[in-house]
Amino acid sequence: MNDKIVSLPREKWKGTDIPIRYTTDAYYDLELTESENAFTAKLVKKKFDAPVTHTPEEYDFPDRLYQDHWEKAEAYGVVGEDGTLLACIELCPEEWSNRLIVTELWVADPLHRMGIGTRLMNLAKEKAKEQGRRAIILETQSCNVRAIAFYRSQGFRLIGFDTCCYANNDVDRHEVRFNFGFFLNGKA
Repeated sequence: MNDKIVSLPREKWKGTDIPIRYTTDAYYDLELTESENAFTAKLVKKKFDAPVTHTPEEYDFPDRLYQDHWEKAEAYGVVGEDGTLLACIELCPEEWSNRLIVTELWVADPLHRMGIGTRLMNLAKEKAKEQGRRAIILETQSCNVRAIAFYRSQGFRLIGFDTCCYANNDVDRHEVRFNFGFFLNGKA
């Protein structure tokens, strides 16, 4: 199998669906408390009663390469001999904050645990250094525990969350947006 990472030019790959789907048996439960002088957030890993699967079909905004709102995005990936996308990462500069956003990261299921995700993330780190960025940021969901473990293994740290990014009941659905950051100078 050819697992060489190549550039995915916008002219050819714009609009390509990325079939991000995952099954999870756990989530990070977000417990928020508020008082007059404090906000407290506690994230505790818990088990679902039964495994939960998330698929692109359940969302109104499926993942695609080169979406219009990522004007300066660049994508890289692994392409099969038949021309099918097997893995990808899309990166977009956030100029005002001097950060690089990982807008998409996907590896086809048969290629998991073969180091391709790590190689794609290393490419993001190289691009961020070349561009003089201070950080790399990305988002995932509180129930995508496998992705969270991967990002943490890559040196990313939790930098925030959004309790109503996907729907107004994200906390109850156990699918809260988690934001992770990797700091090129090692400080945050």
